[in-house]
Amino acid sequence: MARKKEISDTRLNVSRYQVDQLGEGTAPDGAPIEPKEPDAGQASMDQRAQFVELTIQQAMRRGDFDNLPGAGKPIPNLLQTDPDWWIRQKIESERITGLGPPALTLRSEDAGLDARIDAAPSENAVRDILRDFNSRVIEARRQLQGGPPVVTPTRDADAEIALWRARRAERFRAVAAAREAAADELRAMTWRERRRARRGT
Repeated sequence: MARKKEISDTRLNVSRYQVDQLGEGTAPDGAPIEPKEPDAGQASMDQRAQFVELTIQQAMRRGDFDNLPGAGKPIPNLLQTDPDWWIRQKIESERITGLGPPALTLRSEDAGLDARIDAAPSENAVRDILRDFNSRVIEARRQLQGGPPVVTPTRDADAEIALWRARRAERFRAVAAAREAAADELRAMTWRERRRARRGT
């Protein structure tokens, strides 16, 4: 009897595939076969580790690691007793304001407070800056949210204003001296040199 021609039916092919897969997962007696642990990945990991080690060794022979910044120097802040030293260092190096615990942000602000005071146009503005700074330092000392202790001192307004006046007078003297030197240099020039200097040539 002639064998019937196979019917090309998608559903029939899918069913046959599923039956074949089920047959591969059982032993002849019907017991399930335990899947084998794939060991190809382990060899791949070993090969990767060997490749990385070989690459590092070749780079060392070429001298790629010679004269790196900080080579032969002690690691900075290795013996720090402050557990938050790295946060403080990051805030100071990146000049971050308004982020982090108040103890660290106030310490960073205190370091740049003199420049902020020097930019103030009047004594009243200096007093406002100091009043705001001192109130935030006192408030941070009172808070009970944990974190590092606040060691930033408050600033005495009268003493800071006296220093502000002295620094301001020194800046005015420096500007006046620079103008006087420029005027003396201009007076020592001939009229042609003065005309060239005014034209910027």
